[in-house]
Order: sequence, then structure tokens, then C-alpha cells
Amino acid sequence: MIIDIITIFPDMFRGPFTESMIGRAMESGLVDIRIHNLRDYAEGRHKVTDDYPFGGGAGMVMKPEPIFAAVEDLVGQTAPWGPDGPGAGTRVILLCPQGRTFDQFAARELSGAERLVFICGHYEGVDERVRQALVTDEFSLGDFILTGGEPAAIAMVDAVVRLVPGVLGHELSAVEESYSDGLLEYPQYTRPKDFREWSVPDVLLSGHHENIRKWRREQSLRRTLARRPDLLAAATATAGLTEKERLYLAELESGGGRDRAETGHGNVGDGTGRGDAGDGHAAGDSGAQEKKGSKHG
Repeated sequence: MIIDIITIFPDMFRGPFTESMIGRAMESGLVDIRIHNLRDYAEGRHKVTDDYPFGGGAGMVMKPEPIFAAVEDLVGQTAPWGPDGPGAGTRVILLCPQGRTFDQFAARELSGAERLVFICGHYEGVDERVRQALVTDEFSLGDFILTGGEPAAIAMVDAVVRLVPGVLGHELSAVEESYSDGLLEYPQYTRPKDFREWSVPDVLLSGHHENIRKWRREQSLRRTLARRPDLLAAATATAGLTEKERLYLAELESGGGRDRAETGHGNVGDGTGRGDAGDGHAAGDSGAQEKKGSKHG
């Protein structure tokens, strides 16, 4: 996969793309990330990339000429594109507040492209003709304002590259983590078995793979209900919830509401339910793990 990023601040990408998993993916040739300074495509002595908006108003607008020149130079075709876009397998992405909210499903979709071209917006945005004639996709990270498109590009590239075949050390890692099936991921534990007053749930030490699978699925359902109930409607289709799982969720809600979903017990299909724990991997918290001697029922 080739990833091109068009920006007026190329130095912002030096650290994120040379370390960790993305750095290794580049070294192994699985992905080729190229940073392009938009000013190299601007005309005149001062290489201006923005100008005042027609009609007045605050702020500046990014000029169309350098952006068109950059994209056409990279893709090798002349805009406006034909009905098939800028070429098979190529997506030209504008990062802007008006775009579709980026999520794991979008990351999986983009990971199948041969080439991604990111245009990092700034100021009051880009000239509308860029959106009309160059862009195939518009994305936003969410309902908040960034200083520019660069931080969004870093996050999106990270999310996409890790889904490229061969990048992750364990292929199932991308399948079982949060959001991959529309639900939040189950709790994770590692050594030591006992840490201070907290211990690892017995089911994870049992060696019974089916019970472990059921426990993890139950915890995933509990966590999603408690923290992101908005995901459950979509998960009914994307994650293929069984009738038993839907009844289980309904029981959780009717038996005490969503506030109990992460501390209640019982499970779907076996008798090994344990209390929930933190999900530092995806939800961003360290979580409170199950205490020794806690009462189950």
C-alpha cells in the first residue's frame, strides 16, 4: 500500500511514522508512506498556499492550485476525474470537520485500497473546487476542532496500516479487538495471577477454551452495554448477535439498568461469569480488576 500525505507541516510526521508498528511495516515494505510539502507545488517566490475568502469573513482558505498540482502529480491523471475516480484502488481523502466520522469500519474499508492520498486541511478549510473535483472521500475524527488535518491523518494512517495483512504479529489481534465486530473488547489479563488484592478470573485459568470464549463474549456484551450502548443497534447486524445474546442484554437492562452491566454477574451459556475489568487497550482506561474474595451471584 502507498500512502501519500499532502501537508504544509511535513515535520509533524517524522516521529509517528518511524517508530513502533508503522515503522516496522515501512521497513518490511508492507506500506510506503510518503510525505509531500504542499509548498513545493505553490507558485511564486513566497510559495503561498492560502488566501482571503471571497465574500469576506474571518480566516484564510487554502488555495486550489497547489492542491490540484500535488494530487495530479502523485496520481498521474488530470482532474476532474472521470466516473471511475482517480484510478483503480486510489482514494483521495480530505480531512475536514464536514466529513464522515472515521471509525473501525472505515479503517477496514480503506485498508483494502492500493493507494491513499490524504489532503490535510487548515484554516477555514480548502477551496470548494478541491472537494468537488479532486476528493473521493471526506473524513473527520469527531465533533471537535484540531489545529489542522495532520493529527487526524496520523490517527487514520495508524488505524489503517495495522489492518494491512502482515503488519500485526498475530492476525487474530485485529479481529478480536474493540470495534472490530461492532462491540467493545473483553477484559485482558497477564501475569502475575495475583496482584495486590486483585486476581485473574478463574475461567481464564481453567484451560477450557469454550468457557473462555463464552466468558469473553459475555464481557464484551456487558462492556458495550455499559459504556457504548449506541453500538449495540449496529452490532445486532454486524456482530451477528444470537437470540440468546439479545435476551441476555435485555435481562441485564431490565434487571438493574446499564449502570449494573459491568458489575453484574451471570453469563450467556455457562456458569463461569465473573465481574468485569478495565480495558486499557482500547477504551483508554486502566480499569479496576476483580477483587479477591468478591461475592458472586
